[in-house]
Amino acid sequence: QVQVVESGGGLVQPGGSLTLSCTASGNIFSPNDMGWYRQAPGKERELVANFNSGGTTNYVDSVKGRFTISRDYAKNMVYLQMNSLKPEDTAVYYCNVQYRVAGTKYDYWGQGTQVTVSS
Repeated sequence: QVQVVESGGGLVQPGGSLTLSCTASGNIFSPNDMGWYRQAPGKERELVANFNSGGTTNYVDSVKGRFTISRDYAKNMVYLQMNSLKPEDTAVYYCNVQYRVAGTKYDYWGQGTQVTVSS
């Protein structure tokens, strides 16, 4: 069983910064993808940034140049440094771990952490 736990959300003013952290524990197979998704009220969940199993990073266009994802492979941790935050970044942010074993996809989510950008 895999557990995924996020931390670091909160309330921040426009232009401010936050860092989200995520720890995955349990029976995690490698290689795996780890990353961040977000869901704003009334909208679908979207990928924000991730590391794929090959170690390549991907970002949604709206956060490029403002957000940076980093990863500690030894500790199964992933971070999201968010700078120059905008009100439209307000959402619940979810950490995700996924991998394939013998053709079966395994997909694990954290409980989510709220990020609110408001003056």
